[in-house]
Amino acid sequence: MTIAYGAPLIAVLAMKPIAADLDTARSGPAAAGSFTYLGAAFGGIVAGWLVGRLGIRRIVLFGGVMVAAGLVLSASGGLLFLYAGHGVLMGLFGTSCMFSPLLTYVSRWFERRRGAAVALISSGQSIAGAIWPPLLQVGIDEAGWRNTMMAFAVFVAISITALTIIFLRQPPDAGPVASGAKSRAPQSAATLGLSPNMLTILLMIAVFSCCVPMAMPMQHVAAYCGDLGFASHYGAAMLSVLLGSAFLARQFWGWLADRVGGVPTLLWSSLVQATALTGFILMRDQTALFAVSAAFGLGLAGLLPAYVIVIREYYSLEEANWRVPTVMFAGLLGMGGGGWGAGLVYDQFGNYQPAFAIGM
Repeated sequence: MTIAYGAPLIAVLAMKPIAADLDTARSGPAAAGSFTYLGAAFGGIVAGWLVGRLGIRRIVLFGGVMVAAGLVLSASGGLLFLYAGHGVLMGLFGTSCMFSPLLTYVSRWFERRRGAAVALISSGQSIAGAIWPPLLQVGIDEAGWRNTMMAFAVFVAISITALTIIFLRQPPDAGPVASGAKSRAPQSAATLGLSPNMLTILLMIAVFSCCVPMAMPMQHVAAYCGDLGFASHYGAAMLSVLLGSAFLARQFWGWLADRVGGVPTLLWSSLVQATALTGFILMRDQTALFAVSAAFGLGLAGLLPAYVIVIREYYSLEEANWRVPTVMFAGLLGMGGGGWGAGLVYDQFGNYQPAFAIGM
C-alpha cells in the first residue's frame, strides 16, 4: 500500500511543472489524481469479487504491475496519456486491487483488535504521503517529472511483486467465533432501525461527503504553498506532515474503534477534519499551515478505517466482501471529485479559498 500510493503523488507534487510542460490549466494535471480515484472506485468492486475466487495474491500482483505500467504510460506523452495512465492502468486495474481487497483481507485475520489492524494496513496511503514527497520532489527538480515516473515504475514493479509473493497467503478458515459473528451481523443491523441496503446507502453518502474535502488539501497543498510564495520543498514537506500525522493518528482511531465502535469513531473523526479544514481558509503563515496540515491529517485518519469497521460490525463476511468496495466506491468518487473540483474552482477564481469553503 505504501509503495503503490507513492505513484499518484508524483503528479500531485509536479502539478505546476506538468501544467507548464503540457501548456494546460492547473485543473488539467489535477484531474489525473481524480481519475486514479475514479478508476479505483469502479475497479474495486470487481477486484473484491475476484479475490474471493482467485485469491488475494494474484489480484495484488496484477495491481502492482498495472500501477507500474500506469506510470510508464503517464510519462510517455501528453494529457491524454497522463489520464489513461492514471485512470485506467493505475486506478481501474492498479490501486483498485490494493485498497479495498487488502483492508477486507486483513480484517479476516482478526476478531479482537480488528480496528487497530485495519487502521494499520490502511495507513499505507498515509505512510506514502509521509516518506515519498521529499524524495520524489528531489527527483522532479533534478530529473523532471517524466524521468521520476519512469524510475518509480521500475521500483513499484519489482518491490510489490516480491512482497506479494513472499507474504500474502489465504486467511485462516473461519472458526466458531467468526461463525458467531456472522450470525449476529444481520441482527445488529436491524437494531439501527434500517434495512441492510439502506444502511449501505447512508454509509455511501457519508463517505462521499467525507472524501470530497479530504482530497482538496491532499492533492493541492503543494501547489497552494507555491501560490503563497513558499519554496517547493516546503510544499512537499507540508504534504508529508499532513499524511505523516494521519499515519500516527490512525493508530489512535483504530484503538478507539475497538473500544467504542465504528459509528462513534466516524462522528469524532469527521468533526476533527471539518474543523481543521477551516484552517486552510484562515491561515497564510507557514508555521500555522504546518499545524493545520497536522490537524487535518489527524481528522482524516479515522474515516476510511472506521467505515470498514462499521461494515464488519453490521454485516456477515460474505456481504462485507462486496459491501466494503461498494461503500469505498462512493468514497473514491468523492476523492476524485474533490481533487479535480478544487483545481477547477482554482482556475475560475485564481485561489483555493472558494474550494475549501465548498469542502466545508
